[in-house]
Amino acid sequence: VQLVESGGGLVPPGGSLTLSCAVSGFTGDDYVVAWFRQAPGKVREGVSSINMADDFTDVADAVKGRFTISSDKKRATVYLAMNSLNPEDTAVYYCAASPLPVLGLQLSQFENWGQGTQVTVSS
Repeated sequence: VQLVESGGGLVPPGGSLTLSCAVSGFTGDDYVVAWFRQAPGKVREGVSSINMADDFTDVADAVKGRFTISSDKKRATVYLAMNSLNPEDTAVYYCAASPLPVLGLQLSQFENWGQGTQVTVSS
């Protein structure tokens, strides 16, 4: 399984950014993809996840109403649309995948990880 993130960058407070995660190596749609983030000096935390089979999603309270996860099954790509960004959203954002069809945001659920993409919110 391979996961490749893209779309990170520098954005001013209040701005928007969309991250992409290209997934390969799974057969069919029976897997879950999640976005995590890790800020300097902090633990990695779950942001949002999506079940590729039924498009059910889970969203962390810290980003609810601002971040939206979605998928393009044809391209095997998962997106994270981030709006109303603030400096506290600055982190490396990681894409992760699990073959278990259980929605969630626990680190231990995910065995496949991308390399991460930096998101910096600053004026």
